[in-house]
Amino acid sequence: MLVPIFRALSILPLPILHALGSVLGWLVYLSSASYRRRMRDNLRQAGYGQHLSAAIAEAGKSIVELPFIWCAQPERVSRHASDEGWSLVQTELDAGRGIVFLTPHLGCFEIVAQEIALRTELMVMYRPPKKAALKPLIEGARARDNLLLAPANMSGVRMLAKTLKKGKPIGLLPDQVPQEGEGVWATFFGRQAYTMTLPAKLAQLGDATIIVTYAERLPGGRGYVIRFVPFEGTLDGSAAEQAQTINHAMERLIARCPAQYFWSYNRYKVPAGISAPAEGASA
Repeated sequence: MLVPIFRALSILPLPILHALGSVLGWLVYLSSASYRRRMRDNLRQAGYGQHLSAAIAEAGKSIVELPFIWCAQPERVSRHASDEGWSLVQTELDAGRGIVFLTPHLGCFEIVAQEIALRTELMVMYRPPKKAALKPLIEGARARDNLLLAPANMSGVRMLAKTLKKGKPIGLLPDQVPQEGEGVWATFFGRQAYTMTLPAKLAQLGDATIIVTYAERLPGGRGYVIRFVPFEGTLDGSAAEQAQTINHAMERLIARCPAQYFWSYNRYKVPAGISAPAEGASA
């Protein structure tokens, strides 16, 4: 049932979808105490408590815009997107160097890979959704021309590494909580968060350039600006130091439009099999 519903909603203009999303954001916030608490706590932890009202509306938009992003014709979606900083990407492509695109849960992160894939082949890591009903929607949206999927396992990691060695780009969500053995503890907005080590490993293995990117959602449903930003810092030192450098890069990116970060995400959870960090520990 979800597929026909999403396809029907995708016909609606983006301003209407975003208006409906704002309403949904508030309905979810007011109806769920645990959701409310996590969003407030994460915003305050990061020092962005003043953006709570805007973050509630933006969270709803991020859900209701999905039918448009996933099911509308790529050409129609692309008409609502512009970019800033693509020359940074083109320089690396022209030089034949691999690129690791790091996209946090900021703005409309689903549109970023689609828009990159309109210009160059891109491989992204993919973990099937827990709800089986979402699988045909997500896979149909992500497995498009020039957009290749690598499973979230060792086979997928090898696929990503081979892609980088060929001088082609890959994409990762660096703020996704990894599983046991796939991360280290590093601070994220002043609190310990289990952080994946894969981005740094792949970048070093493939001698690749890291570029951080996000799609800022414009007000009034006017579309998106996809911004490509140079990665600041070096990936020297231990895995924990590398993860910390990447977390700091994500913090700087989120500071550009803090209301559009996915603050309801349980970023600080302790994965199964992992010991909680020592109280008061910092990186």
